[in-house]
Amino acid sequence: MYARIKSCIAMNKFRHLILASLLITGCAEVPKPVISAKPEQLEQLEQPVQAAPESVQEVALPDVELSNDLLYEMLLTEFANQRGQKALAVEGSADLAQKTRDPRLAKRAAQLALESGDMNRAVAAFKLWHEIEPTSLMATRMLSSLLLRGGYLEEARPYLVTVLKADGPNVGITFLQLYPLMAPYPDKAAALKLMRDLAAPYPEVSEAHWVVAQLAQAAGNEMLALDEARLAHKQRPSWDAPVSLEAQLLSRTAPEQSLTLLARYLSDYPQANELRLQYARELLEQKKYQAAHDEFQYLAHESPDNVELAFAVALISLQLNDLPGAEAELKAALDKNGKNQDAVEYFLGQLNEAKEDAAEALLHYRGVHAGEYQYAAQLRVAYLLSRQGKLDEARRVLQQAQVDTPARRAELVIVEAQLLREAQQSEAAFQVLQLGLVKLPDNPELLYEAGMQAGLLGRYDESEQLLRRLIKIKPDHAHAYNALGYGFLERNVRTNEALTLVEKALQLAPGDHAIMDSVGWAYYRAGRLNESVAMLRRAYDGNPDPEIAAHLGEVLWVRGDKEEAARLWQDSLKEHPDNEPLRAVMKRFIP
Repeated sequence: MYARIKSCIAMNKFRHLILASLLITGCAEVPKPVISAKPEQLEQLEQPVQAAPESVQEVALPDVELSNDLLYEMLLTEFANQRGQKALAVEGSADLAQKTRDPRLAKRAAQLALESGDMNRAVAAFKLWHEIEPTSLMATRMLSSLLLRGGYLEEARPYLVTVLKADGPNVGITFLQLYPLMAPYPDKAAALKLMRDLAAPYPEVSEAHWVVAQLAQAAGNEMLALDEARLAHKQRPSWDAPVSLEAQLLSRTAPEQSLTLLARYLSDYPQANELRLQYARELLEQKKYQAAHDEFQYLAHESPDNVELAFAVALISLQLNDLPGAEAELKAALDKNGKNQDAVEYFLGQLNEAKEDAAEALLHYRGVHAGEYQYAAQLRVAYLLSRQGKLDEARRVLQQAQVDTPARRAELVIVEAQLLREAQQSEAAFQVLQLGLVKLPDNPELLYEAGMQAGLLGRYDESEQLLRRLIKIKPDHAHAYNALGYGFLERNVRTNEALTLVEKALQLAPGDHAIMDSVGWAYYRAGRLNESVAMLRRAYDGNPDPEIAAHLGEVLWVRGDKEEAARLWQDSLKEHPDNEPLRAVMKRFIP
Protein backbone atom coordinates (compact mmCIF):
# COMPACT_ATOMS: atom_id res chain seq x y z
CA MET A 1 0.00 0.00 0.00
CA TYR A 2 2.74 2.48 0.99
CA ALA A 3 4.66 1.75 -2.26
CA ARG A 4 1.60 2.70 -4.24
CA ILE A 5 1.18 5.89 -2.25
CA LYS A 6 4.84 6.78 -2.97
CA SER A 7 4.28 6.21 -6.68
CA CYS A 8 1.37 8.61 -6.55
CA ILE A 9 3.56 11.18 -4.79
CA ALA A 10 6.27 10.79 -7.40
CA MET A 11 3.82 11.45 -10.21
CA ASN A 12 2.36 14.58 -8.65
CA LYS A 13 4.78 17.53 -8.50
CA PHE A 14 2.08 20.17 -8.82
CA ARG A 15 2.68 23.79 -7.97
CA HIS A 16 -0.91 24.30 -6.77
CA LEU A 17 -2.72 22.28 -4.16
CA ILE A 18 -5.76 20.22 -5.09
CA LEU A 19 -8.43 18.97 -2.71
CA ALA A 20 -7.52 15.88 -0.73
CA SER A 21 -10.69 14.12 -1.79
CA LEU A 22 -9.66 14.57 -5.45
CA LEU A 23 -6.17 13.32 -4.72
CA ILE A 24 -7.55 10.08 -3.31
CA THR A 25 -9.75 9.64 -6.36
CA GLY A 26 -6.83 10.36 -8.70
CA CYS A 27 -4.64 7.65 -7.19
CA ALA A 28 -6.80 4.79 -8.37
CA GLU A 29 -4.28 2.19 -7.34
CA VAL A 30 -4.56 3.11 -3.66
CA PRO A 31 -6.86 0.54 -2.05
CA LYS A 32 -9.80 2.23 -0.31
CA PRO A 33 -10.10 1.53 3.43
CA VAL A 34 -12.99 -0.57 4.71
CA ILE A 35 -15.74 1.78 5.91
CA SER A 36 -18.10 0.64 8.62
CA ALA A 37 -20.58 3.45 8.18
CA LYS A 38 -23.89 2.78 6.49
CA PRO A 39 -24.18 3.81 2.80
CA GLU A 40 -26.67 6.57 3.57
CA GLN A 41 -24.28 7.98 6.18
CA LEU A 42 -21.43 8.01 3.65
CA GLU A 43 -23.66 9.73 1.13
CA GLN A 44 -24.47 12.37 3.72
CA LEU A 45 -20.79 12.92 4.50
CA GLU A 46 -19.96 13.37 0.83
CA GLN A 47 -22.51 16.15 0.40
CA PRO A 48 -20.99 19.65 0.12
CA VAL A 49 -21.82 22.36 2.59
CA GLN A 50 -25.33 23.51 1.70
CA ALA A 51 -25.68 27.15 0.66
CA ALA A 52 -26.95 29.32 -2.13
CA PRO A 53 -25.03 29.02 -5.44
CA GLU A 54 -22.11 31.38 -5.68
CA SER A 55 -21.21 33.42 -8.71
CA VAL A 56 -18.51 31.82 -10.79
CA GLN A 57 -15.25 33.69 -10.34
CA GLU A 58 -11.56 32.98 -10.41
CA VAL A 59 -10.27 32.18 -6.95
CA ALA A 60 -6.69 33.16 -6.19
CA LEU A 61 -4.79 30.08 -5.07
CA PRO A 62 -1.65 30.14 -2.93
CA ASP A 63 1.70 29.19 -4.43
CA VAL A 64 2.40 26.22 -2.18
CA GLU A 65 4.50 23.25 -3.16
CA LEU A 66 2.86 19.88 -2.68
CA SER A 67 5.48 18.23 -0.49
CA ASN A 68 5.45 14.59 0.53
CA ASP A 69 4.66 15.58 4.11
CA LEU A 70 1.79 17.77 3.03
CA LEU A 71 0.28 15.12 0.80
CA TYR A 72 0.67 12.51 3.55
CA GLU A 73 -1.16 14.80 6.01
CA MET A 74 -3.96 15.33 3.49
CA LEU A 75 -4.36 11.61 2.92
CA LEU A 76 -4.21 10.91 6.63
CA THR A 77 -6.97 13.45 7.25
CA GLU A 78 -9.26 11.90 4.65
CA PHE A 79 -8.60 8.36 5.83
CA ALA A 80 -9.32 9.44 9.41
CA ASN A 81 -12.63 10.93 8.31
CA GLN A 82 -13.62 7.81 6.36
CA ARG A 83 -12.76 5.57 9.31
CA GLY A 84 -14.91 7.63 11.67
CA GLN A 85 -12.04 9.38 13.48
CA LYS A 86 -13.86 12.70 13.30
CA ALA A 87 -11.82 14.62 15.86
CA LEU A 88 -8.56 13.68 14.10
CA ALA A 89 -10.00 14.59 10.69
CA VAL A 90 -11.28 17.96 11.91
CA GLU A 91 -8.00 18.82 13.57
CA GLY A 92 -5.95 17.71 10.57
CA SER A 93 -8.06 19.57 8.02
CA ALA A 94 -7.92 22.76 10.09
CA ASP A 95 -4.13 22.45 10.32
CA LEU A 96 -3.88 22.00 6.54
CA ALA A 97 -6.07 25.02 5.84
CA GLN A 98 -4.04 27.15 8.22
CA LYS A 99 -0.70 26.05 6.74
CA THR A 100 -1.64 26.36 3.07
CA ARG A 101 -4.23 29.17 3.10
CA ASP A 102 -5.84 27.32 0.22
CA PRO A 103 -9.58 28.21 -0.01
CA ARG A 104 -10.48 24.69 -1.14
CA LEU A 105 -8.86 23.13 1.88
CA ALA A 106 -10.45 25.79 4.09
CA LYS A 107 -13.85 24.83 2.68
CA ARG A 108 -13.13 21.15 3.32
CA ALA A 109 -12.07 21.90 6.90
CA ALA A 110 -15.30 23.83 7.46
CA GLN A 111 -17.34 20.96 6.04
CA LEU A 112 -15.68 18.39 8.29
CA ALA A 113 -16.02 20.60 11.36
CA LEU A 114 -19.72 21.12 10.63
CA GLU A 115 -20.32 17.38 10.13
CA SER A 116 -18.58 16.62 13.43
CA GLY A 117 -21.28 18.45 15.38
CA ASP A 118 -18.71 20.52 17.30
CA MET A 119 -20.12 24.00 16.78
CA ASN A 120 -17.14 25.82 18.31
CA ARG A 121 -14.78 24.14 15.85
CA ALA A 122 -17.26 24.75 13.04
CA VAL A 123 -17.43 28.48 13.77
CA ALA A 124 -13.61 28.66 13.90
CA ALA A 125 -13.32 26.74 10.62
CA PHE A 126 -15.84 28.92 8.79
CA LYS A 127 -14.15 32.05 10.12
CA LEU A 128 -10.87 30.78 8.69
CA TRP A 129 -12.49 30.00 5.35
CA HIS A 130 -14.06 33.46 5.26
CA GLU A 131 -10.71 35.03 6.15
CA ILE A 132 -8.96 33.12 3.36
CA GLU A 133 -11.74 33.64 0.81
CA PRO A 134 -13.72 36.73 1.85
CA THR A 135 -15.63 36.77 -1.47
CA SER A 136 -17.21 33.36 -0.81
CA LEU A 137 -20.91 33.89 -0.19
CA MET A 138 -21.20 30.28 0.96
CA ALA A 139 -18.66 30.84 3.72
CA THR A 140 -20.34 34.10 4.74
CA ARG A 141 -23.81 32.56 4.75
CA MET A 142 -22.84 29.51 6.78
CA LEU A 143 -20.81 31.55 9.25
CA SER A 144 -23.71 33.93 9.87
CA SER A 145 -26.05 30.98 10.36
CA LEU A 146 -23.75 29.30 12.87
CA LEU A 147 -23.26 32.52 14.81
CA LEU A 148 -27.02 33.04 15.02
CA ARG A 149 -27.58 29.49 16.19
CA GLY A 150 -24.95 30.02 18.85
CA GLY A 151 -26.61 33.22 20.02
CA TYR A 152 -23.84 35.60 18.82
CA LEU A 153 -26.17 38.15 17.26
CA GLU A 154 -23.87 41.14 17.12
CA GLU A 155 -20.97 39.08 15.79
CA ALA A 156 -23.25 37.78 13.04
CA ARG A 157 -24.45 41.27 12.03
CA PRO A 158 -21.79 42.21 9.41
CA TYR A 159 -22.00 38.80 7.76
CA LEU A 160 -25.80 39.05 7.61
CA VAL A 161 -25.56 42.47 5.97
CA THR A 162 -23.31 40.97 3.31
CA VAL A 163 -25.61 38.02 2.67
CA LEU A 164 -28.71 40.21 2.35
CA LYS A 165 -26.97 42.56 -0.08
CA ALA A 166 -25.81 39.64 -2.21
CA ASP A 167 -29.23 38.03 -2.45
CA GLY A 168 -30.75 40.77 -4.58
CA PRO A 169 -34.30 39.89 -5.68
CA ASN A 170 -34.30 36.82 -3.40
CA VAL A 171 -33.71 38.83 -0.26
CA GLY A 172 -37.27 38.20 0.94
CA ILE A 173 -36.60 34.46 1.11
CA THR A 174 -33.46 35.16 3.12
CA PHE A 175 -35.45 37.17 5.67
CA LEU A 176 -37.85 34.24 6.06
CA GLN A 177 -34.87 31.91 6.61
CA LEU A 178 -33.41 34.21 9.25
CA TYR A 179 -36.53 34.21 11.42
CA PRO A 180 -36.29 30.63 12.79
CA LEU A 181 -32.62 31.25 13.56
CA MET A 182 -33.35 34.37 15.59
CA ALA A 183 -36.71 33.46 17.17
CA PRO A 184 -35.26 31.16 19.91
CA TYR A 185 -32.81 33.83 21.15
CA PRO A 186 -33.73 34.50 24.81
CA ASP A 187 -33.17 38.27 24.65
CA LYS A 188 -36.18 39.04 22.45
CA ALA A 189 -35.51 42.80 22.48
CA ALA A 190 -31.96 42.27 21.16
CA ALA A 191 -33.21 39.95 18.41
CA LEU A 192 -35.84 42.52 17.42
CA LYS A 193 -33.29 45.36 17.34
CA LEU A 194 -30.95 43.41 15.08
CA MET A 195 -33.75 42.43 12.70
CA ARG A 196 -35.05 46.00 12.50
CA ASP A 197 -31.56 47.20 11.63
CA LEU A 198 -31.19 44.52 8.97
CA ALA A 199 -34.64 45.24 7.53
CA ALA A 200 -34.25 49.04 7.42
CA PRO A 201 -32.58 49.11 3.95
CA TYR A 202 -35.44 47.01 2.52
CA PRO A 203 -38.64 49.01 3.15
CA GLU A 204 -40.38 47.47 0.10
CA VAL A 205 -39.74 43.85 1.09
CA SER A 206 -42.89 42.48 2.68
CA GLU A 207 -41.10 39.48 4.19
CA ALA A 208 -38.81 41.84 6.12
CA HIS A 209 -41.82 43.58 7.67
CA TRP A 210 -43.45 40.26 8.54
CA VAL A 211 -40.33 38.94 10.27
CA VAL A 212 -39.97 42.18 12.26
CA ALA A 213 -43.64 41.83 13.24
CA GLN A 214 -43.08 38.29 14.50
CA LEU A 215 -40.06 39.27 16.58
CA ALA A 216 -41.85 42.37 17.88
CA GLN A 217 -44.73 40.19 19.09
CA ALA A 218 -42.26 37.88 20.85
CA ALA A 219 -40.62 40.92 22.47
CA GLY A 220 -43.97 42.18 23.76
CA ASN A 221 -44.09 45.21 21.44
CA GLU A 222 -47.54 44.53 20.02
CA MET A 223 -48.03 48.03 18.54
CA LEU A 224 -44.90 47.64 16.43
CA ALA A 225 -45.93 44.09 15.53
CA LEU A 226 -49.32 45.35 14.34
CA ASP A 227 -47.81 48.18 12.29
CA GLU A 228 -45.30 45.86 10.60
CA ALA A 229 -47.90 43.17 9.88
CA ARG A 230 -50.12 45.80 8.23
CA LEU A 231 -47.22 47.02 6.08
CA ALA A 232 -46.50 43.45 4.96
CA HIS A 233 -50.17 42.94 4.13
CA LYS A 234 -50.36 46.21 2.21
CA GLN A 235 -47.33 45.28 0.10
CA ARG A 236 -48.55 41.72 -0.60
CA PRO A 237 -52.36 41.68 -0.30
CA SER A 238 -52.64 38.00 -1.30
CA TRP A 239 -50.21 36.73 1.37
CA ASP A 240 -52.18 35.32 4.29
CA ALA A 241 -49.37 35.14 6.90
CA PRO A 242 -49.37 38.85 7.84
CA VAL A 243 -53.19 38.88 7.86
CA SER A 244 -53.17 35.96 10.26
CA LEU A 245 -50.73 37.73 12.57
CA GLU A 246 -52.64 41.01 12.41
CA ALA A 247 -55.90 39.24 13.28
CA GLN A 248 -54.22 37.38 16.12
CA LEU A 249 -52.93 40.65 17.59
CA LEU A 250 -56.29 42.40 17.18
CA SER A 251 -58.19 39.53 18.80
CA ARG A 252 -56.86 40.54 22.22
CA THR A 253 -57.81 44.21 22.12
CA ALA A 254 -60.30 44.61 19.26
CA PRO A 255 -61.92 41.22 18.58
CA GLU A 256 -64.59 42.60 16.26
CA GLN A 257 -61.92 44.25 14.10
CA SER A 258 -60.10 40.94 13.98
CA LEU A 259 -63.20 39.15 12.73
CA THR A 260 -63.88 41.87 10.15
CA LEU A 261 -60.31 41.65 8.85
CA LEU A 262 -60.51 37.88 8.44
CA ALA A 263 -63.97 37.97 6.85
CA ARG A 264 -62.83 40.62 4.34
CA TYR A 265 -59.75 38.61 3.40
CA LEU A 266 -61.75 35.41 2.98
CA SER A 267 -64.24 37.15 0.72
CA ASP A 268 -61.32 38.01 -1.59
CA TYR A 269 -59.46 34.71 -1.16
CA PRO A 270 -62.07 32.05 -0.26
CA GLN A 271 -59.60 29.16 -0.68
CA ALA A 272 -57.39 30.33 2.21
CA ASN A 273 -58.52 27.47 4.45
CA GLU A 274 -55.88 27.95 7.15
CA LEU A 275 -57.12 31.48 7.66
CA ARG A 276 -60.71 30.25 7.54
CA LEU A 277 -59.88 27.83 10.35
CA GLN A 278 -58.46 30.74 12.38
CA TYR A 279 -61.64 32.70 11.65
CA ALA A 280 -63.83 29.78 12.74
CA ARG A 281 -61.91 29.33 15.99
CA GLU A 282 -62.11 33.03 16.76
CA LEU A 283 -65.85 33.03 16.15
CA LEU A 284 -66.12 30.12 18.54
CA GLU A 285 -64.00 31.89 21.15
CA GLN A 286 -66.30 34.90 20.92
CA LYS A 287 -69.32 32.59 21.37
CA LYS A 288 -70.70 33.30 17.90
CA TYR A 289 -71.75 29.69 17.67
CA GLN A 290 -73.91 29.73 14.56
CA ALA A 291 -71.32 31.60 12.48
CA ALA A 292 -68.57 29.30 13.82
CA HIS A 293 -70.72 26.28 12.95
CA ASP A 294 -71.11 27.51 9.37
CA GLU A 295 -67.36 28.06 8.94
CA PHE A 296 -66.40 24.70 10.44
CA GLN A 297 -69.03 23.03 8.29
CA TYR A 298 -67.55 24.68 5.18
CA LEU A 299 -64.10 23.40 6.16
CA ALA A 300 -65.47 19.93 6.91
CA HIS A 301 -67.01 19.75 3.45
CA GLU A 302 -63.71 20.89 1.93
CA SER A 303 -61.84 18.17 3.87
CA PRO A 304 -64.31 15.28 4.13
CA ASP A 305 -61.72 12.92 5.65
CA ASN A 306 -60.88 15.28 8.52
CA VAL A 307 -62.73 13.78 11.47
CA GLU A 308 -61.62 16.53 13.85
CA LEU A 309 -63.47 19.11 11.76
CA ALA A 310 -66.59 16.97 11.71
CA PHE A 311 -66.35 16.61 15.46
CA ALA A 312 -65.94 20.38 15.83
CA VAL A 313 -69.18 20.85 13.90
CA ALA A 314 -70.82 18.24 16.10
CA LEU A 315 -69.66 19.94 19.31
CA ILE A 316 -70.93 23.32 18.16
CA SER A 317 -74.21 21.67 17.22
CA LEU A 318 -74.36 20.41 20.80
CA GLN A 319 -73.76 23.95 22.05
CA LEU A 320 -76.66 25.06 19.85
CA ASN A 321 -78.76 22.22 21.36
CA ASP A 322 -78.84 20.58 17.95
CA LEU A 323 -78.15 17.02 19.10
CA PRO A 324 -79.53 15.41 15.95
CA GLY A 325 -77.33 17.65 13.83
CA ALA A 326 -74.27 16.78 15.88
CA GLU A 327 -74.92 13.07 15.59
CA ALA A 328 -75.70 13.37 11.89
CA GLU A 329 -72.34 15.00 11.20
CA LEU A 330 -70.42 12.18 12.84
CA LYS A 331 -72.57 9.40 11.40
CA ALA A 332 -72.11 10.90 7.95
CA ALA A 333 -68.37 10.72 8.49
CA LEU A 334 -68.76 7.12 9.65
CA ASP A 335 -70.80 6.22 6.57
CA LYS A 336 -68.00 7.46 4.31
CA ASN A 337 -65.98 4.47 5.48
CA GLY A 338 -62.77 6.48 5.27
CA LYS A 339 -59.44 5.97 6.93
CA ASN A 340 -60.50 7.66 10.20
CA GLN A 341 -63.33 5.32 11.19
CA ASP A 342 -61.82 4.55 14.58
CA ALA A 343 -61.66 8.25 15.37
CA VAL A 344 -65.29 8.72 14.28
CA GLU A 345 -66.37 5.86 16.54
CA TYR A 346 -64.50 7.43 19.44
CA PHE A 347 -66.08 10.85 18.91
CA LEU A 348 -69.54 9.26 18.60
CA GLY A 349 -68.83 7.63 21.94
CA GLN A 350 -67.97 11.05 23.38
CA LEU A 351 -71.16 12.51 21.92
CA ASN A 352 -73.34 9.81 23.39
CA GLU A 353 -71.65 10.19 26.76
CA ALA A 354 -72.56 13.88 26.61
CA LYS A 355 -76.14 12.79 25.86
CA GLU A 356 -75.91 10.45 28.88
CA ASP A 357 -76.62 7.44 26.66
CA ALA A 358 -74.12 5.02 28.19
CA ALA A 359 -75.24 2.00 26.17
CA GLU A 360 -74.76 3.76 22.83
CA ALA A 361 -71.47 5.30 24.03
CA LEU A 362 -70.18 1.83 24.94
CA LEU A 363 -71.19 0.50 21.54
CA HIS A 364 -69.13 3.16 19.77
CA TYR A 365 -66.13 2.99 22.11
CA ARG A 366 -65.99 -0.75 21.52
CA GLY A 367 -65.92 0.00 17.81
CA VAL A 368 -62.50 1.63 18.16
CA HIS A 369 -60.09 -1.14 17.15
CA ALA A 370 -56.87 0.75 16.36
CA GLY A 371 -55.28 4.18 16.04
CA GLU A 372 -54.54 7.02 18.40
CA TYR A 373 -57.94 6.87 20.16
CA GLN A 374 -57.91 3.16 20.98
CA TYR A 375 -56.30 3.58 24.38
CA ALA A 376 -58.65 6.40 25.42
CA ALA A 377 -61.64 4.35 24.21
CA GLN A 378 -60.58 1.41 26.40
CA LEU A 379 -60.42 3.70 29.44
CA ARG A 380 -63.91 5.04 28.69
CA VAL A 381 -65.31 1.51 28.32
CA ALA A 382 -63.91 0.55 31.73
CA TYR A 383 -65.25 3.74 33.33
CA LEU A 384 -68.77 3.29 31.92
CA LEU A 385 -68.89 -0.37 32.91
CA SER A 386 -67.88 0.53 36.47
CA ARG A 387 -70.65 3.15 36.58
CA GLN A 388 -73.10 0.39 35.65
CA GLY A 389 -71.88 -1.75 38.56
CA LYS A 390 -69.96 -4.14 36.30
CA LEU A 391 -66.70 -3.72 38.16
CA ASP A 392 -65.25 -7.14 37.33
CA GLU A 393 -65.88 -6.61 33.62
CA ALA A 394 -64.36 -3.14 33.82
CA ARG A 395 -61.24 -4.57 35.45
CA ARG A 396 -60.91 -7.21 32.73
CA VAL A 397 -61.02 -4.47 30.08
CA LEU A 398 -58.18 -2.65 31.81
CA GLN A 399 -56.13 -5.79 32.38
CA GLN A 400 -56.47 -6.89 28.75
CA ALA A 401 -55.93 -3.45 27.22
CA GLN A 402 -53.14 -3.23 24.66
CA VAL A 403 -50.56 -0.59 25.56
CA ASP A 404 -47.20 0.31 24.06
CA THR A 405 -45.43 2.11 26.92
CA PRO A 406 -44.71 1.44 30.61
CA ALA A 407 -46.31 4.80 31.45
CA ARG A 408 -49.64 3.69 30.01
CA ARG A 409 -49.40 0.32 31.71
CA ALA A 410 -48.92 2.15 35.00
CA GLU A 411 -51.91 4.37 34.23
CA LEU A 412 -54.12 1.32 33.67
CA VAL A 413 -53.11 -0.03 37.09
CA ILE A 414 -53.87 3.32 38.71
CA VAL A 415 -57.29 3.52 37.01
CA GLU A 416 -58.13 -0.01 38.16
CA ALA A 417 -57.18 0.90 41.73
CA GLN A 418 -59.26 4.06 41.51
CA LEU A 419 -62.34 2.10 40.38
CA LEU A 420 -61.87 -0.28 43.32
CA ARG A 421 -61.46 2.63 45.73
CA GLU A 422 -64.67 4.22 44.44
CA ALA A 423 -66.39 0.88 45.02
CA GLN A 424 -65.25 1.01 48.67
CA GLN A 425 -62.72 -1.80 48.08
CA SER A 426 -59.69 0.03 49.44
CA GLU A 427 -57.72 -3.10 50.41
CA ALA A 428 -58.13 -4.55 46.91
CA ALA A 429 -57.07 -1.21 45.43
CA PHE A 430 -53.83 -1.33 47.42
CA GLN A 431 -53.17 -4.91 46.32
CA VAL A 432 -53.57 -3.89 42.65
CA LEU A 433 -51.04 -1.09 43.13
CA GLN A 434 -48.62 -3.45 44.86
CA LEU A 435 -48.86 -5.92 41.97
CA GLY A 436 -48.23 -3.07 39.57
CA LEU A 437 -45.06 -2.18 41.47
CA VAL A 438 -43.80 -5.75 41.09
CA LYS A 439 -43.66 -5.20 37.32
CA LEU A 440 -42.82 -1.49 37.40
CA PRO A 441 -40.93 -1.03 40.70
CA ASP A 442 -39.58 2.44 39.99
CA ASN A 443 -42.61 4.02 38.35
CA PRO A 444 -43.17 7.38 40.13
CA GLU A 445 -46.93 7.48 39.59
CA LEU A 446 -47.43 3.97 40.98
CA LEU A 447 -45.23 4.71 43.98
CA TYR A 448 -47.19 7.88 44.73
CA GLU A 449 -50.61 6.22 44.40
CA ALA A 450 -49.51 3.23 46.48
CA GLY A 451 -48.08 5.52 49.17
CA MET A 452 -51.30 7.52 49.34
CA GLN A 453 -53.45 4.37 49.42
CA ALA A 454 -51.36 2.86 52.22
CA GLY A 455 -51.87 6.05 54.22
CA LEU A 456 -55.66 5.88 53.72
CA LEU A 457 -55.58 2.30 55.04
CA GLY A 458 -53.63 3.39 58.11
CA ARG A 459 -50.48 1.57 57.04
CA TYR A 460 -48.33 4.54 57.87
CA ASP A 461 -44.95 2.81 57.86
CA GLU A 462 -45.59 1.34 54.40
CA SER A 463 -46.82 4.70 53.18
CA GLU A 464 -43.67 6.43 54.43
CA GLN A 465 -41.41 3.79 52.85
CA LEU A 466 -43.11 4.14 49.46
CA LEU A 467 -43.04 7.95 49.48
CA ARG A 468 -39.41 8.09 50.61
CA ARG A 469 -38.50 5.65 47.85
CA LEU A 470 -40.27 7.94 45.39
CA ILE A 471 -38.33 10.96 46.69
CA LYS A 472 -35.08 9.05 46.28
CA ILE A 473 -35.94 8.15 42.67
CA LYS A 474 -37.42 11.54 41.84
CA PRO A 475 -36.08 14.17 44.25
CA ASP A 476 -38.06 16.98 42.55
CA HIS A 477 -41.45 15.29 43.08
CA ALA A 478 -43.19 18.06 45.05
CA HIS A 479 -46.31 16.05 45.83
CA ALA A 480 -44.29 13.22 47.38
CA TYR A 481 -42.83 15.65 49.93
CA ASN A 482 -46.28 17.14 50.48
CA ALA A 483 -48.00 13.78 50.94
CA LEU A 484 -45.38 12.58 53.42
CA GLY A 485 -45.42 15.82 55.41
CA TYR A 486 -49.20 16.19 55.39
CA GLY A 487 -49.57 12.62 56.62
CA PHE A 488 -47.54 13.55 59.69
CA LEU A 489 -49.60 16.72 60.18
CA GLU A 490 -52.92 14.88 60.01
CA ARG A 491 -51.73 12.53 62.77
CA ASN A 492 -50.08 15.46 64.59
CA VAL A 493 -46.73 13.65 64.81
CA ARG A 494 -43.19 14.74 63.86
CA THR A 495 -44.50 18.24 63.15
CA ASN A 496 -41.06 19.85 62.76
CA GLU A 497 -40.11 17.29 60.10
CA ALA A 498 -43.53 17.71 58.51
CA LEU A 499 -43.02 21.48 58.21
CA THR A 500 -39.64 20.93 56.55
CA LEU A 501 -41.18 18.49 54.08
CA VAL A 502 -44.13 20.66 53.03
CA GLU A 503 -41.96 23.78 52.77
CA LYS A 504 -39.66 21.80 50.46
CA ALA A 505 -42.73 20.84 48.43
CA LEU A 506 -43.76 24.50 48.14
CA GLN A 507 -40.26 25.44 47.08
CA LEU A 508 -40.53 22.90 44.23
CA ALA A 509 -44.08 23.93 43.28
CA PRO A 510 -44.61 27.51 44.50
CA GLY A 511 -47.95 27.98 42.76
CA ASP A 512 -49.64 24.81 44.02
CA HIS A 513 -52.59 25.75 46.24
CA ALA A 514 -52.92 22.29 47.80
CA ILE A 515 -49.32 22.52 48.98
CA MET A 516 -49.95 26.04 50.29
CA ASP A 517 -52.78 24.51 52.33
CA SER A 518 -50.34 21.96 53.78
CA VAL A 519 -47.83 24.65 54.70
CA GLY A 520 -50.56 26.74 56.31
CA TRP A 521 -51.71 23.72 58.31
CA ALA A 522 -48.11 23.04 59.38
CA TYR A 523 -47.82 26.61 60.67
CA TYR A 524 -51.03 26.01 62.64
CA ARG A 525 -49.62 22.83 64.20
CA ALA A 526 -46.50 24.83 65.11
CA GLY A 527 -48.60 27.54 66.80
CA ARG A 528 -47.76 30.21 64.19
CA LEU A 529 -51.37 31.33 63.74
CA ASN A 530 -50.87 34.58 61.81
CA GLU A 531 -48.53 32.93 59.30
CA SER A 532 -51.00 30.07 59.02
CA VAL A 533 -53.92 32.39 58.23
CA ALA A 534 -51.88 34.30 55.63
CA MET A 535 -50.81 31.11 53.86
CA LEU A 536 -54.27 29.50 54.00
CA ARG A 537 -55.84 32.69 52.62
CA ARG A 538 -53.44 32.48 49.66
CA ALA A 539 -54.43 28.87 49.12
CA TYR A 540 -58.17 29.55 49.38
CA ASP A 541 -58.07 32.64 47.14
CA GLY A 542 -56.40 30.54 44.44
CA ASN A 543 -58.62 27.49 44.96
CA PRO A 544 -61.80 27.82 47.07
CA ASP A 545 -61.76 24.14 47.97
CA PRO A 546 -63.98 23.08 50.91
CA GLU A 547 -61.13 21.30 52.68
CA ILE A 548 -58.99 24.45 52.51
CA ALA A 549 -62.03 26.33 53.85
CA ALA A 550 -62.21 23.84 56.71
CA HIS A 551 -58.56 24.46 57.62
CA LEU A 552 -58.73 28.24 57.26
CA GLY A 553 -61.93 28.40 59.30
CA GLU A 554 -60.42 26.34 62.11
CA VAL A 555 -57.33 28.55 62.35
CA LEU A 556 -59.47 31.71 62.28
CA TRP A 557 -61.70 30.28 65.04
CA VAL A 558 -58.73 29.35 67.24
CA ARG A 559 -57.21 32.80 66.67
CA GLY A 560 -60.45 34.40 67.87
CA ASP A 561 -62.03 35.37 64.51
CA LYS A 562 -65.07 33.18 65.11
CA GLU A 563 -67.58 35.18 63.07
CA GLU A 564 -65.36 35.16 60.00
CA ALA A 565 -64.71 31.44 60.44
CA ALA A 566 -68.42 30.62 60.71
CA ARG A 567 -69.23 32.78 57.68
CA LEU A 568 -66.50 31.11 55.64
CA TRP A 569 -67.71 27.63 56.56
CA GLN A 570 -71.34 28.45 55.77
CA ASP A 571 -70.44 29.95 52.37
CA SER A 572 -68.36 26.93 51.48
CA LEU A 573 -71.07 24.52 52.67
CA LYS A 574 -73.59 26.15 50.29
CA GLU A 575 -71.30 25.33 47.38
CA HIS A 576 -70.30 21.87 48.69
CA PRO A 577 -73.17 20.56 50.85
CA ASP A 578 -71.90 16.95 50.88
CA ASN A 579 -68.27 17.59 51.84
CA GLU A 580 -67.58 15.47 54.91
CA PRO A 581 -64.34 17.13 56.16
CA LEU A 582 -66.08 20.52 56.10
CA ARG A 583 -69.12 19.17 57.94
CA ALA A 584 -66.87 17.45 60.49
CA VAL A 585 -64.94 20.60 61.42
CA MET A 586 -68.14 22.63 61.68
CA LYS A 587 -69.64 20.01 63.99
CA ARG A 588 -66.58 20.21 66.26
CA PHE A 589 -66.71 23.97 66.66
CA ILE A 590 -70.43 24.70 66.12
CA PRO A 591 -72.33 21.77 67.68
